[in-house]
Amino acid sequence: MAAVNPYLTFHGQCEEAFKFYESAFGTKVPFWSRFGDMPAQEGMPPLADEYKNQIMHVSLPISAETVIMGSDSLPGMGEYKNGNDFSVAIKAESKDEAKNLFEKLSEGGKVTMELQDTFWGAYFGMWEDKFGIQWMINYDDPEKVQEH
Repeated sequence: MAAVNPYLTFHGQCEEAFKFYESAFGTKVPFWSRFGDMPAQEGMPPLADEYKNQIMHVSLPISAETVIMGSDSLPGMGEYKNGNDFSVAIKAESKDEAKNLFEKLSEGGKVTMELQDTFWGAYFGMWEDKFGIQWMINYDDPEKVQEH
């Protein structure tokens, strides 16, 4: 069965926020993934220097069952404001489960990133459902995932 966790979006304060959460929960972020770590994308302009140190992805384990995840937003990633600056993140147990949940939960909504294989080795997609809730789904293929 898939696991569900909150995913928070920030405007340049993700690292500060997660250091605060580390302090509050008494746990540590195992790896900080920054936008500057991302390989160049064909057809996309180069990333401005001011964004390279911002957080592309971070996970903070809270318990065996719960993880808070987050990132900073880049221009063009959508308009985030209080109320839509979080997503429900699903961690699927298989590629088939990811595809099935993506298709069902995005029905009638707006896909913001097609479900696809990613450079970090996951099968990943994002959407806004027909009720305006932001979602993302991730399946970490053990044969493809980069170790961090």
